[in-house]
Amino acid sequence: LVWLLVLSLAWLSPALGGEEEDEEVVVEEEEEGEVLSDELGEEDGVLVLHEHNFARALSEHRLLLVEFYAPWCGHCQRLAPAFAQAAAALKDESSPGRLGKVDATAQTALANEFGITSYPTLKLFRDGNRTHPIAYTGRMDAKGIVSWMQRRAGPSATLLQDPDTAATFIGSQDLVVIGFFKDLESEAAQVFYEVAGDVVDVSFGVVEAAELFEAYGLSADTVCLFKKFDEGRTDFPVDPEQGLNAAELTQLLRVHRLELVMEFTNETSDHIFGAKIPHHMLLFLNKSVPGQLELRDGFRAAAGTFRGKVLFVMVDVAGYGADVLPFFGMTPADAPTLRMIKMENNRKYQMDQDVFSEMAIRTFVQAVLDGKVKPRLLSAEPPEDWDMRPVKVLVGKTFEQVAYDETKNVFVKFYAPWCSHCQAMAAAWEELGERYKDHEDIVIAELDATANELENITIQGFPTLHYFPAGPDRKMVEYKSTRDVETFSKFLENGGTLPEEPPLVSESP
Repeated sequence: LVWLLVLSLAWLSPALGGEEEDEEVVVEEEEEGEVLSDELGEEDGVLVLHEHNFARALSEHRLLLVEFYAPWCGHCQRLAPAFAQAAAALKDESSPGRLGKVDATAQTALANEFGITSYPTLKLFRDGNRTHPIAYTGRMDAKGIVSWMQRRAGPSATLLQDPDTAATFIGSQDLVVIGFFKDLESEAAQVFYEVAGDVVDVSFGVVEAAELFEAYGLSADTVCLFKKFDEGRTDFPVDPEQGLNAAELTQLLRVHRLELVMEFTNETSDHIFGAKIPHHMLLFLNKSVPGQLELRDGFRAAAGTFRGKVLFVMVDVAGYGADVLPFFGMTPADAPTLRMIKMENNRKYQMDQDVFSEMAIRTFVQAVLDGKVKPRLLSAEPPEDWDMRPVKVLVGKTFEQVAYDETKNVFVKFYAPWCSHCQAMAAAWEELGERYKDHEDIVIAELDATANELENITIQGFPTLHYFPAGPDRKMVEYKSTRDVETFSKFLENGGTLPEEPPLVSESP
């Protein structure tokens, strides 16, 4: 269960999302005659902001990180304790950074001014600038918020002026990034400072002195990664014509800060999923079984060819990686084995037989990248009475024959067992099944999308409702309206579309 929740944010899909979209909310207007002052009140150390005191807060605090939230938003409620903890930590260290919050459902003028469409949205206001706030890019926990604010409170990169200082800085951590620039006021150097401000869990240094260029064998502007693993140092020369691109440099750092082969642990999981590498190649093994660790040698040897395109990950089935196994339809007894996964749609690929040599692994990975390998799709076994129930229970093996039956109109709910939204509409879906159980040409069905995978359909959120009309065209229509029995029925009775409601006409007095 723990792993499934992690996967919902990573290997499973962005099904739950990190934000909640704005919903229609009725906000009670302030009582007539009530006027808010510009006084700055607090709750748990967080400034409570509204349109009457927002300007004052900007004028009094050089760095102000504001959370725009909705009281009913579950993500906002989960963030609140961490946000308060971060506010207290910043106050304790006398940081110039402060945290504030705005109820965006009540303060609609502020929400509209700053384009708030989802919750929570965090924006940083610097030096009272109201027109160009900076989007928050850090982790949604207390430590991440504090680190992100600290990086912006001071220089984002340490100036290194002599060889001894540079050597000490490089040796201080497993990974540091140093920008070598002939002119620290150049555009490329400013981009480097910008990236350093965003990537808060890595230490950045900056160099201008000619003797340091010479000491590290450089003659032109270069960004260097110094690391105590793999190749030890990676250089990224600055293109004299194109300069530095912040997004490209950030992605290069994401890729090259990782070890060539990452072991999946509690400490590394954020880096693995945050690297945004499109494919993951996974070696499942049991570290407690003699001989299995030796399989890492061929795995590592193959990894270098695909750096930046494929992330190689080792998963211990007897350790932290045990909870991964259901997602791949595996048990510990399947180890050692190899799997590859395409991150954008969770398609999984398996070698016909597990061969752990460098050449075999490299050939398999390249074949997947070239589209020459078909994905291995998970499917549960169908219950014996799957087609006897009012709501038909589909699995991967039976989906094709039911959904694309040319004589039937099939309405399918794709769900996750742990999804609260799916649980909330379960009764309505069962009632819909009862209503249409005797209709020969209408089928109401459901499929557990966490245990079954389909070749041409990717489910991005739960629940997802798709309608498959009768006929030879294999059409699919996504249902996006109100989730209640009466609206479902109107949709079905109208052939897979909702009828247009006649316009309201007011009678003359």
